[in-house]
Amino acid sequence: MKTTLNLNDRLLADAKALAAQQRTSLTRLIEEGLQLRLRTETDSAPRRRVRLPVFKGRGGLVEGVNPLSNKALLEALGDDT
Repeated sequence: MKTTLNLNDRLLADAKALAAQQRTSLTRLIEEGLQLRLRTETDSAPRRRVRLPVFKGRGGLVEGVNPLSNKALLEALGDDT
């Protein structure tokens, strides 16, 4: 399938040079790189589920502070710079 890629100029020049050095096409070089990357992703150890801590405290918002205003929240924290 044909596709268009936006690559960094230096990366593209290096890739073309490597493809020429290895007497292969730029397409083949990119395909091999993608295959390696995808294989690495699937071969990596399975991700284990991480349990996130949950705050079960009581309280709530400080009276008079608008929770929808970043400015008001920063002012309440004393960090309004």
